[in-house]
Amino acid sequence: MQDASTSANSANLEFVAFRVGSQEFCIDIMGVREIRGWTQATPLPHAPQYVRGVINLRGAVLPIVDLAMRFGIGLTEPTARSVIIVVQIHQQVVGLLVDAVSDILTVSQAAMQPTPDIASDLAKTFVKGVYAIDGRMISLVSLDCVLPISAKAAA
Repeated sequence: MQDASTSANSANLEFVAFRVGSQEFCIDIMGVREIRGWTQATPLPHAPQYVRGVINLRGAVLPIVDLAMRFGIGLTEPTARSVIIVVQIHQQVVGLLVDAVSDILTVSQAAMQPTPDIASDLAKTFVKGVYAIDGRMISLVSLDCVLPISAKAAA
């Protein structure tokens, strides 16, 4: 995935890569608590459209965020391959509904390309940068921006 000279110049990072629709994204593996199969969520009244509801995770109430809806791609229709990536964003534990987890990636920090200037401001809000790996373009998602409440609390 990378050459030896690149890894000597900067630290390697590990990411969990996943699909949302036809696009590939990744998040820092250090923010991932677990990956579990899709479980039907109980809807919450007056929740934002991208919040599918909540599930019971070993006695804790876990909100489920549909990443496709959050990114403006559309509503995810869960399948047998759909998974929930349980992440911690600041002090909040949240489940991210994605179509499938594809890889664990080890890449150098220097390999990240900036988000293109032609991308919309909304795209730049969620995507920190892009990795070109084995002919694939994988966007690095900023977990801090997935929940607007967390972003305001951190400010």
